[in-house]
Amino acid sequence: MRVTTLVRLLSAALLAVALAACTGGGLRTSAEGPYAPLGVDASRNSVDGLLVGHRLMAAGQYEMAIKAYYRAAGDQGLTADVLSALGSANLKLGRLGQAEDLLRQAIEKDQKFVPAWNNLGVVLMETGQLGEAERVFRTAFALDSGDSEQIRENLRLALAKLENPSYGAENNTNFALVRRGSGEYQLLSAP
Repeated sequence: MRVTTLVRLLSAALLAVALAACTGGGLRTSAEGPYAPLGVDASRNSVDGLLVGHRLMAAGQYEMAIKAYYRAAGDQGLTADVLSALGSANLKLGRLGQAEDLLRQAIEKDQKFVPAWNNLGVVLMETGQLGEAERVFRTAFALDSGDSEQIRENLRLALAKLENPSYGAENNTNFALVRRGSGEYQLLSAP
């Protein structure tokens, strides 16, 4: 390519950029107009990823909830609350091994975090580890001072299942994780 041809191409490109900057829809930094603004307004607060994740869990959108929980982890770090939420979402997706690992990590972060203990009990019930599930529900119940009816019911179900492993088999009882309040979960018998 000759030098004059290269100079003409560069001149044409610079002219196109300069003209685009002068037009109404071209290169500009204002947020007004039909085009998306350049960058993010850091002065505005974003929606809490945990809150978004909880709402997605309630809507049955577990994969999307996991993404929201990871966004919360990016904002807050891997707190016990975030790890517990990730564990719950993985449980709903049937990823019991991942759920158990995440919930155990949540308990390591905060040994008094009741929802993590309760959710770990749910995973253990699902995997047939009844003895440990009963112990974990007892811990959740003690940490909660017996205030939560849901945890009391979880413990009752675990004890009944431990005493009679066929408990619920005649009713085809399935256990499901349900979010309650700001972070409590319960184990419900669903027909």
